[in-house]
Amino acid sequence: MTHWTRWGTAAIAALLATSVLAAQEKKTKAPKAPNAPYAKLAEPWPDADALRQRKEEAEKRPLFASHEPLALTIKADLKAMNKDRTENSASLYPGTITVGSGTAAIPVELSSRGHFRLRQGSCSWVPIRVHFKKKEAAGTIFDGQSSLKLVTHCRDNDDFEQHVLREYLPYRIYALVSPIAFRARLAKITYVDAAGKPMTTRYGMFIEDDSDVARRAQARSIELPRIGFKDLEPESLTTMSLFEYMIGNTDVSIVKLHNVKMMVNEQRVIIPVPYDFDFSGLVDTIYANPDPKLGIASVQERLYRGPCRPDAEIDPIIAKFRAKQADVLALYDSLPDLNAGYRKRAKSYLESFFSSIEHNEIKRALASGCLRGGGM
Repeated sequence: MTHWTRWGTAAIAALLATSVLAAQEKKTKAPKAPNAPYAKLAEPWPDADALRQRKEEAEKRPLFASHEPLALTIKADLKAMNKDRTENSASLYPGTITVGSGTAAIPVELSSRGHFRLRQGSCSWVPIRVHFKKKEAAGTIFDGQSSLKLVTHCRDNDDFEQHVLREYLPYRIYALVSPIAFRARLAKITYVDAAGKPMTTRYGMFIEDDSDVARRAQARSIELPRIGFKDLEPESLTTMSLFEYMIGNTDVSIVKLHNVKMMVNEQRVIIPVPYDFDFSGLVDTIYANPDPKLGIASVQERLYRGPCRPDAEIDPIIAKFRAKQADVLALYDSLPDLNAGYRKRAKSYLESFFSSIEHNEIKRALASGCLRGGGM
């Protein structure tokens, strides 16, 4: 029996052993089967036409067809869910989402998620995962969606609501420099409790599911263990590493698969795709601090943690970023509700990165921090 077969047997056994406990006030979601990356890699690939069709379907999801913020109402037992602080909690909370006014409510199930922001001491509002049923989402803005991360405002005040707007923009930036990036959509959300009483109205952000990112890349999203620099597609890795340096983000690890997803295509080419930027210097959240082991005093102090590259490889990547300077800065003028003071600081922070390119200081910074080992 091969190790691929053993992985597949374990996954099947786990699925057969799963049970769902039902209760009137909430449901319990089935636990995930153990990660079986080798079994997934061994699965046969669809033909070229099927891959192309999946790509087109994912690209046309209506939720991400526009950058205009949505107006939504979410109704559920939010008080109970905000008390659910167990990582990977199996609890599901029935609710509805209403888009705008005068439209039918879409039945959904909600669950808490996350790690740092799930802690009571970090956020009073948990991050949410929204679970859709295909039939009930059909014909709505959520057509084609099955499960989505929703980044909430963490704490119910203006400063933390601004954090959502701040973190949204790096997703847009990365999409300017990489063809494979998570898409994001802002929404102004009115949260209503189970009794029908409005609780608050704040910005939130939907993050594209990694399965759709994979479909757009004609690949699969797989949590491959023991991955390193040498295993990844060089241009994608260097682009991601320079992007993380630009936004001042060191809260990412390829080795630990922390805040990065791996997309593997039929040719076994592995493309890293970053997400979750709230600990970056550009977003500059109230709670962000760097890992003391890195030797930097602030998240705004840039530190390159990508691979060492010769000039012939790094120059085209740097040129790609330089060409997008105006588009990157323009994003910060595209959100009217973004705090004006932060807008000015963020543009200044980004301009310092582009200035280092123009004065040819960027290569010294990359050379002094680059990693020659297996990965970050």
